[in-house]
Amino acid sequence: MSLLQKNNPQTIKAWTFYDWANSVFPLVITSAIFPNFYDAVTTTKDELGNLSHTVSFFGMPFENQNIYSFVYAFALFIVVLLAPLLSGIADYLGNKKRFLQFFCYLGACSCMCLFFFSAQHIELSFLPFITATIGFWGSLVYYNSYLPEIASTEKQDSVSARGFSLGYFGSSLLLIICLVLIMVFHVKAKFSFLLVGIWWVGFAQYTFKHLPNHNRSNAIKNKQNVIAKGFKELIAVAKQLKHHLQLKRFLSSYFFFNMGVQTVMVVAVLFARKEIDWGMGEAAEKAKTTSLIVSILIIQFVGIAGSFLFSKLSSKIGNIRALMIAIAIWIFICVFTYSIVRLPAHFYVVAFLVGLVMGGIQALSRSTYSKFLPETEDTASYFSFYDVMEKLGMIIGTVSFGLISEVTGGMRNSVLALTVFFILGFLLLFRVSNNVTKNVEK
Repeated sequence: MSLLQKNNPQTIKAWTFYDWANSVFPLVITSAIFPNFYDAVTTTKDELGNLSHTVSFFGMPFENQNIYSFVYAFALFIVVLLAPLLSGIADYLGNKKRFLQFFCYLGACSCMCLFFFSAQHIELSFLPFITATIGFWGSLVYYNSYLPEIASTEKQDSVSARGFSLGYFGSSLLLIICLVLIMVFHVKAKFSFLLVGIWWVGFAQYTFKHLPNHNRSNAIKNKQNVIAKGFKELIAVAKQLKHHLQLKRFLSSYFFFNMGVQTVMVVAVLFARKEIDWGMGEAAEKAKTTSLIVSILIIQFVGIAGSFLFSKLSSKIGNIRALMIAIAIWIFICVFTYSIVRLPAHFYVVAFLVGLVMGGIQALSRSTYSKFLPETEDTASYFSFYDVMEKLGMIIGTVSFGLISEVTGGMRNSVLALTVFFILGFLLLFRVSNNVTKNVEK
């Protein structure tokens, strides 16, 4: 039996605080400062003052934003390979917190290594970005798997939303600190990457101190064949899905709509830099960077309210209907972006709408999946399966976005692919029961 006491305030606080610690990576590194930094250091100017975004990557010319998409997809592919194995082992040995710590330290240290990013050695410079991505997503496998163990079914929506809101607030606070250092004190942007690593590993210590390790009573004494056991547990999860129809249907929908959500998080800034008319000249370039980061802050702070809004909405109309409303808004965002968004004012409207549904759809997805799980101690194995579905979708999403952009010569057409992902996710969600409780099978 699990040794964790559900709805313990200190345990829940420790769990949600890891969102405060690690959310600085997706905001500062993948969404805000690093994409702008990367675009700046990989953009060149010819004798006539014309800008070029073409970069040589392993001897082949690519648009710089497409390299970013491909490298991120490669990092996610490694996570897909590692997570099922490691989560099965962690559940079997009963030491998932140790794995959470390992990936946290890997991600934080890798962020600090981005300080040395150089366009002259771009292939080598991307290594810490890859390992930071592995660290972030790898740690979330174990972090998410605690949710059904620390919170009762009726509390999981609010606890999940609380975690995301803390993450939005904490990461926004560090981003503001970084902006003040860069714009007021003229500190180089790459010092922000050091702050991300320090923040992540520093605040995570509270989680590590108070979050139980959850040692299983049947953890093995003989550690032979642990690797085989990890694979067997994942295969068992896949086989059990056919006995849990609602869980299977939800995962099929989640695969597509989350593909769109996560791709937007990765490419939003790069899209805005290339497809929005910010004007010409050095002053316009500075205004562009400032405006983009302001729009990201809008997403963050609106996201805090959005997380709780959709948590409340789900309590009134049910998780599935609330998710359908969120996906419908995402579809509108994509259509609006493709057809209308060409000026900074338009992008601010998109930022507000994205913030409204970003945190809500992520928090609800996590808690909905948790509610559909059967009673089990192997939660890390189930959440690694969830993680694999998520990452495969993200790989397809980011690669599709990059390929369409590379072939058509612009990122706007790639938005159409995101629209298709959301529509598929919306339609598949019709097959899922809105009565989301443990072991629902209808």
